[in-house]
Amino acid sequence: MSTTKFGYVAIVGKPNAGKSTLMNALIGEKLSIVTAKPETTRRSVLGIYSDEKAQMIFLDTPGIVPRPKFELHRQMIGYIHQAIEEASVVVLLIDINDGMKSIMQMLNDEVVLEAKKSGKPLLLVVNKMDKLDDKASALPIIVELMQTGLFVDNVAISGLRGKFLKDLLALIEKHLPAGEFMYDAEMISTQPQRFFVSEFIREQVFKQFKEEIPYSAEVHIIKFIERGKGKWFISAEIVVERQSQKGILIGGKGQALKQIGERARTSIEEHLGMPVFLELFIKVREEWRDSERMLRDMGYGKDTGLEEVE
Repeated sequence: MSTTKFGYVAIVGKPNAGKSTLMNALIGEKLSIVTAKPETTRRSVLGIYSDEKAQMIFLDTPGIVPRPKFELHRQMIGYIHQAIEEASVVVLLIDINDGMKSIMQMLNDEVVLEAKKSGKPLLLVVNKMDKLDDKASALPIIVELMQTGLFVDNVAISGLRGKFLKDLLALIEKHLPAGEFMYDAEMISTQPQRFFVSEFIREQVFKQFKEEIPYSAEVHIIKFIERGKGKWFISAEIVVERQSQKGILIGGKGQALKQIGERARTSIEEHLGMPVFLELFIKVREEWRDSERMLRDMGYGKDTGLEEVE
C-alpha cells in the first residue's frame, strides 16, 4: 500500500474570490495571472505542489458565471465541469466579505451542486480573512454554511497574506486518496510555456485598460523560438472585436502597445529565466467571443492541460 497521497484538486468559486492568488501562493510561483477585474481567468491553470507526503495537482478554474452571455462564458464553465470531473478533492473558495445572500445563491449554482453530487470531498475554504476587523464574525457564517450539508470540512485563510495555508494543505491531504507521485517533485506545472507567455501579455491588457477592452481581447502566440544563444523570439497577436479597440490598444504613436510589450516582457523573462524579444500585433476578429470556430482556433474547448499518466 502506498505511503504517499496523490490527487487533483479543483479550486472553484465566484470571480474575484481569490482563486488565482491562492494557487500562486500554494505553489510559490506566479502561474495564474491576477488582476482586480473579475473573470480574469478563462481556462484552467494547472499547478503542482509536492512535499514528502503528498502531491497535489491544483486546478485554478474560471469564476462561476451564473448567466453565460457569450459562447466564451459557456466554454469557461466547461473548464470548471472538467476540473470537477478530474478532481479527487474540490475546494469551494468563499470571499468572507460577500453577503450571505450572495454566498447562498452560489451554493445553488449547478457547478456547486455537481461537485456535491459527484460524491467527492467538497471543502469549504473561507478566504480574505485579512479583510475582517473582527475575525470572530466569520464563525457564525461558517457554521451556517456547514449546516447546509454540502461540505465535509472547512478552513479559514488569507490567500493574499499567505495565512493558514499549511492548515489548508493538511486538510486537503487528509481527504486525498493514497497514491504514488505522478510527476517529478521539482515540477510546478505541465502547461506549455506558450500558455504562460500569452497569459502574461493578456494580464497587461487587463491592468492597463478599462472594462470594455480586456473582456474583448485574447492573445494568440504565433511564434515561440528558443535559441541556444541570444534572446528567445516570441511573436504574438492580441485579438480584439472592433477597429476602434485596435486603435485604443495601439495608442498615440504606438505608445500603448509599446507599454503592454515592455511590461509583459518583464514578466515573461522572469518566468522563463531567459531574455526575450517580444513582437506584438493587433488583429480584429469581430464577435470572436460568440464564435465556436474562432474560439476553437484559439484553443478553447480543448483539454485543460491535464496529462494522462501511466
